[in-house]
Amino acid sequence: MATQMTIRIDEDLAAFVDQAAQSGEGSRADVINRVIRRELRRRAAVRDAQIYASITDSDVESDAYAQWATSNADQVFSDLD
Repeated sequence: MATQMTIRIDEDLAAFVDQAAQSGEGSRADVINRVIRRELRRRAAVRDAQIYASITDSDVESDAYAQWATSNADQVFSDLD
């Protein structure tokens, strides 16, 4: 079930939401929900990268991945959608 909220956002963000909605990406609520879900996935990925980085493994390949994940944790990748 959806919860109705009243929020205030900056004008540039409102323009982004309106442009996305007008270009057929769904309603304002759809656009905002999608952005919030993307942020939730990004935060989960950052947590995962931190976990991988904190684990030492005798497998060199795993350690290399942990280093890569840590250094790239704050990047937003288009394939998250």
